[in-house]
Amino acid sequence: MGADPHEVIDTRIDWPSLLPGARTYGNSPETVSAVFYDSRLVTPGSVFVAVPGALPPRSRDGHDFTQAALDRGASVVVVQADRQAKWRTAAGSGRAAFVVVVDTRRALARIAAAFWGFPARRLVTIGVTGTDGKTTTVHLIASILEAARLPAGYLSSVAFKTGGDAEINATHMTTVQSPEVQASLAKMVNAGHHYAVIEASSHGLALNRLDECEFDVAVFTTLSSDHLDFHGDLAEYLAAKGRLFEMLDEGVDKGVAKTAVLNADDPASATLHSRTLARAITYGIDAAADLRAEHLRLEALQSDFEIVGTFGRQTVRLPLPGRHSVYDALAASAVALSLGVSPEAIARGLAAFQGVPGRMEMIDGGQPFRVVVDIASTPEALRRALQVLRPRAKGRLIIAFGCAGERDRGRRDGMGRVAGELADFAVLTNEDPRSEDPEAIIADIAAGLVDVGRREGSDFVRVVDRREAIRRTFAMSRPGDVVLLDGKGTEQSIVIGDEHMSWDERRVARELLSELQMYGRGSVPDPQS
Repeated sequence: MGADPHEVIDTRIDWPSLLPGARTYGNSPETVSAVFYDSRLVTPGSVFVAVPGALPPRSRDGHDFTQAALDRGASVVVVQADRQAKWRTAAGSGRAAFVVVVDTRRALARIAAAFWGFPARRLVTIGVTGTDGKTTTVHLIASILEAARLPAGYLSSVAFKTGGDAEINATHMTTVQSPEVQASLAKMVNAGHHYAVIEASSHGLALNRLDECEFDVAVFTTLSSDHLDFHGDLAEYLAAKGRLFEMLDEGVDKGVAKTAVLNADDPASATLHSRTLARAITYGIDAAADLRAEHLRLEALQSDFEIVGTFGRQTVRLPLPGRHSVYDALAASAVALSLGVSPEAIARGLAAFQGVPGRMEMIDGGQPFRVVVDIASTPEALRRALQVLRPRAKGRLIIAFGCAGERDRGRRDGMGRVAGELADFAVLTNEDPRSEDPEAIIADIAAGLVDVGRREGSDFVRVVDRREAIRRTFAMSRPGDVVLLDGKGTEQSIVIGDEHMSWDERRVARELLSELQMYGRGSVPDPQS
């Protein structure tokens, strides 16, 4: 428990018991130095797990790199039986043991967990899934546990806290790959944490990144259409989220009651409830639920309400605006109650919440208008953000945003329609185009604005370069306006092709606001003037 969190806990692997049914060619060493799925990182004495690509159009099959892994000194190569044509020649070299399994993604999680000594078995693990609200709920749970003096770490799309201070998640992934997950859990164990809160994306669940996390509590927030480019349809998307609840029944017994925390106001909860034998705790505002919010008073900067349950009533002041924030707080409170935290400690944890970096974060550079940075990436999340900001705008509500390439195309016109319905003016710009044409992505968004009657030039403009788009947005803003810079949050790069170009939206916003103060509004015309 007191070891360096960067040191491995157990490098010995009992291959037959770890991967039952696997076929092994050559002698598998009991001790390995590391576990990799990227052949470029392989070091002598390590395990290389060849993982098939799953995220087109640019995904690669790890089986094409088995020879590269051997050349870098891998002592064990784990391959998939149905890819034999790709690894047969390399296996015949006799330079390493080859372990053949049915599914290398499952094997990768299993091997990584064994390498780090199955750390989830020494933690109470809490998984949070849903279309929207996952990140805030993860951070709220951590805030409550901290208020109750229960040491907890977390892994979210925004940040990782595995020991001391939290660090920004710069991966562009909500749920990182299983070796990184298991290594982070091991760091939490070594840092003395007793709880781990994990944001569980549908991709992460479907691709086995969260296998071996031994979940004790599973939380569902909301469901709306998203990621259908990967899952195919809404039923498969929901099924992927259901995997989190199935895992409640598969985990080891840690003396904690396995619990499903479900949103009673979302119809998808019934399906998720059916996927587990664990006890259920429901929360909601409208429907009957085990935990309900009553007497809501939603203000510009905070939400006041009462949490009502079998324990009685607890008054809460949450420093987050919006009805959706109340749902997130209820979900976090239900988790805490399931773990025996008192209602009073829950209220303290909610009141002390510092917010999530890059989520509705105010940027103050002395400008006469409000600037807010957010990462809303679905139409519903954007709708909620704009609805929260609308009452704050004494002037116009202006948004600068784009949509990510190689992601669900349905987001684009959907977010365009929402912006057209709720914002006064929109600047459409680049986000993470990846291999797609940025102008084509922006055209898809523009189509949504046109669908709801907005006109290019008077209601929205296109500015592909994101820095220039933000500069233009600030230049056209007047006292009393509210500007939302949406889509990047705390992400530390813009992905163009295979390159990650350095980018920090909050830093860029402050730089441009400073320029505005120094040089004035400049020569950029206001389209509405």
